[in-house]
Amino acid sequence: SSSEEKMSFVLGSKSSKRILVLCTTTIAILFILLFSSLYSSSTIRQSPCRLLSAVNMPSFSLNLGNKDKHLFTNFNRLTTSARHAQRNKEKILVLTPLKDASPYLDQYFKLLDETSYPNHLISLAFLVSDSSDDTLATLQSHIHAIQSRWNYRHRFDSVRIFTKDFDFDLPSSKRHQYEMQPLRRSIMARSRNWLLSAALESDTSWVAWIDVDVVEYPTSIFQDLMRADADVVVPNCLLKRDDHAFWAYDKNNWQETDESRRLQKGLDEDFVLLEGYYEFPTYRYLMVDMPTDVDKQYKVELDGVGATFTLVKAHVHREGANFPAFAYQHQVETEGFAKMAKAMGFSVYGLPGYLIYHIQNH
Repeated sequence: SSSEEKMSFVLGSKSSKRILVLCTTTIAILFILLFSSLYSSSTIRQSPCRLLSAVNMPSFSLNLGNKDKHLFTNFNRLTTSARHAQRNKEKILVLTPLKDASPYLDQYFKLLDETSYPNHLISLAFLVSDSSDDTLATLQSHIHAIQSRWNYRHRFDSVRIFTKDFDFDLPSSKRHQYEMQPLRRSIMARSRNWLLSAALESDTSWVAWIDVDVVEYPTSIFQDLMRADADVVVPNCLLKRDDHAFWAYDKNNWQETDESRRLQKGLDEDFVLLEGYYEFPTYRYLMVDMPTDVDKQYKVELDGVGATFTLVKAHVHREGANFPAFAYQHQVETEGFAKMAKAMGFSVYGLPGYLIYHIQNH
């Protein structure tokens, strides 16, 4: 009887150990599956991009064991340094709206990939709108090639694609016609606001708006513009010509003058002013008309900016400065953004001696 009790005890102990091992293994598997699920649901980083739309963009949060989900971000620790951005690992978000942009994507990605600011600190986001060509497929192809590289530090931090059509069809031959500009620029403003609101992340320090058809700029452009230590800063954008002639392109970078201010006093509130059109002179001082034989870091205060290449401290957008799709102080879109930023107390500057080049559009 005593031996039977001992045997029963031994068998019971072995059975308990088996149950304990089985339970431990099951818990470990569930733990691994839980964290795998959390990882796969987070935003794509340093991996091939998948197509996302504004309605199915994933998010990440911490489940602390109750019904509520919490995500803690300390914006007080987010910096925008004029000279130590790379050392501080400050992240740049590059935003580019696209429409029928397939022919320009090769050079666009080549230039971005060659910048001296580390790719792993740069995120990209695109909004493809009303395209009739293969912009979307070409964009995905480029992203897959770049984000599949074996060295993860050569990949971009994250890449996202959004699509949003505005049912706005404007032939390229009419793109720059004077009478079409208020409507065209209003649509562009809406496009930029959609992209900004969808793409801005909590760890972004800088936002760079870059046109897809800018074809030449220095590799150090991000650090160079940061050194200007302005809330909003733009280089001087010229037209790329085969004969290398000096030809202005971005005329949306300008200063008000006494004459331009007098002109505005007699205008209706909803009248939109446009630069570079003989139909209605504005008498502003365009940055493309300023001397360029100055130091590249020489900066001038501006009242209006374009967006061929515009670097913005992210807190400017976070505090509410966006792109008005309506007449704001007689401006819309990027120039309206500059007016709004200045009204909020932010600094807006241009570098007339810092030259970049835009392709000749048809």
